[in-house]
Amino acid sequence: MRTVPCKFSGSAVTLSVAAPISIVTTEWPDVTAIDLPRFHAGYLLRHGLATFQVLGGILRLRERHAMPRSRRLDHCLSSRLRRTPPALYLEKRPTTMRLISLNVGQPRQVAWKGRTVTTGIFKEPVIGSVPLRQLNLDGDRQADLSAHGGPHKAVYLYPAEHYGVWRQELPEIELSWGMFGENFTTEGILEASSYLGDRLRIGTAVVRVTEPRMPCYKLGLRFGRDDIVKRFLASGRTGLYVAVEQEGRVEAGQTFTLLSRDDHGLTVADITRVYVQEKDDVDTIQRLVQLPRLSAPWREYFQQQLHKRGGPG
Repeated sequence: MRTVPCKFSGSAVTLSVAAPISIVTTEWPDVTAIDLPRFHAGYLLRHGLATFQVLGGILRLRERHAMPRSRRLDHCLSSRLRRTPPALYLEKRPTTMRLISLNVGQPRQVAWKGRTVTTGIFKEPVIGSVPLRQLNLDGDRQADLSAHGGPHKAVYLYPAEHYGVWRQELPEIELSWGMFGENFTTEGILEASSYLGDRLRIGTAVVRVTEPRMPCYKLGLRFGRDDIVKRFLASGRTGLYVAVEQEGRVEAGQTFTLLSRDDHGLTVADITRVYVQEKDDVDTIQRLVQLPRLSAPWREYFQQQLHKRGGPG
């Protein structure tokens, strides 16, 4: 995705987009100037056939909407913008953060491409209150601790909002809660609006947002297709891991409460962005390295990237 820088004003964001700007792909022509009102990061804005979102001070194209086959997307958008002044409206993300489904599973052996592998990606929803411990939920266990689990990745959250998109993209696959191997299927918690280090209370437990999920080949095993790993990562719909700061009991249907948030402005989506798409965004990488609670593997990786680019590591 192409990006457009914006200005900051206090705790909100003021966007002043200069013309012409290139939105995304060769289908879209340069469009006229867009002057946006002040709003908070993570909010969505819709105009015509496009949905935009502010992520870490950047206006990004989030999705393109369906349109009649008889009209090309570039013509339709360009004409709409030329006819009338851009009039975007604000769409707030859900204010309630909720645990939709609580999913657990034990490692099992599965045949995959002529060999037997052990995986804990198969999760099933459970009913009732479940103890959440420092390393996982009772009744749940990871098979490969080098890729999943541990203090920084004790619990995996995946937004229920993403399921609708995946169901459109993969209509042949039945997607039930827990399909991505998540422990928590959530509502109102998105990668682009979750700051690294956010502290959340759920039930009697307290968790802290740590990092995005980097998929391994076992996601392909779960879906029965090799391309899902690349598609998953490229989509940015990675979900996120949390560490457990205070053990407690959790149950589906409970709401999350944001206890504290650092003011660094770096989100889970920022890690994925500079890892996958914008590897030369040295400014963001330097800011990530400076985070005191960034996990050691990510810190080492980003320091290596800075060293390659001649920046301070």
